Amino acid sequence: MTVLNLPGWAIPLVARSRAAGEDPGCALDLAGQYGKMLPQPGGGQTAGRWAVLAAVSEQNLTAGRVLEAHSDALAILAEAGAPPPDGTWGVFAAEAAPHRLTASAGPGGPGGPVTLTGVKPWCSLAGLLDSALVTAHGPDGRQLYRVSLRDPAVTVDPPQGWVARGLRTVTSVAVRFSGAAAEPVGAPGWYLSRPGFAWGGMGVAACWYGGALGLRTSIAAAAARRGSDLTSMLLGATDTSLYGCAAAFGHAASLIDSGAAKGAAGELLGLRLRGLVAGAAEEALRNAGHALGPAPLAFDEEHARRVADLELYIRQHHAERDLARLGSMLTAEDGSGAGR
Repeated sequence: MTVLNLPGWAIPLVARSRAAGEDPGCALDLAGQYGKMLPQPGGGQTAGRWAVLAAVSEQNLTAGRVLEAHSDALAILAEAGAPPPDGTWGVFAAEAAPHRLTASAGPGGPGGPVTLTGVKPWCSLAGLLDSALVTAHGPDGRQLYRVSLRDPAVTVDPPQGWVARGLRTVTSVAVRFSGAAAEPVGAPGWYLSRPGFAWGGMGVAACWYGGALGLRTSIAAAAARRGSDLTSMLLGATDTSLYGCAAAFGHAASLIDSGAAKGAAGELLGLRLRGLVAGAAEEALRNAGHALGPAPLAFDEEHARRVADLELYIRQHHAERDLARLGSMLTAEDGSGAGR
């Protein structure tokens, strides 16, 4: 059960993803090797892109999480008209007081190279990446910049306080910039207003969907082994939810590729799809727990890791806050009926 047929080139990627386990270096190697092969969202093969992210995540959410972040950076650069870069990339756009990252104009003046000074929080795997896209506050507002994390003016803090049981090795740390050279990507405000912002969020949902597919497989194996009506019911409920997600991914991809998912329509579509998938993933987690009991959580490394990884990963959905945003858009005059 997948979103759409998997491209042939991705079959070895999926196989190798399973073997990567929780090794972030191995996951980054795979992302660096295969990231450029993923179709760009909005280019006519958006469903194929999501199918790859889902299939990798079905095998290993650590690998899926790393591939999604790296490929999202490449998609952002492509949307900005930049050629595909080398190396491994991250996207660091989180804000958290009291940290603040500031961009100052360099010798070339406005529009040219800048320097970054300050601290950026929540930078996943920053110590292992080559480069990143980061948001910083410039004279004209918040803007996106590309920066080498190998610059001597960039210091990655050691992991502190990272106690996550899910995605344990995809650690998030603070990064300190002391006048690091950077290049603007897009105009001020472009990062959040571009169509690809909503599309990238749907790519994250494809990873959640893949993790939930892995749980469905575990429930199906238990149903076949036990012949229990209760386990079969839980399998049917999980399958029904995920089937709806698969249909929604196909519909969303067609809207994106046709140019009908930009602006408010794209945001509305993203909120709907992410809400649908997050709900299905939470249902899959609950149904797996009810169907399988405590034993695989205690003795099955792969299952226990998938459960912990997915529970953390879907918290990137903002739950009731995102649903409230969706409801507000639906009741607003310019959003009512959009995307139907």
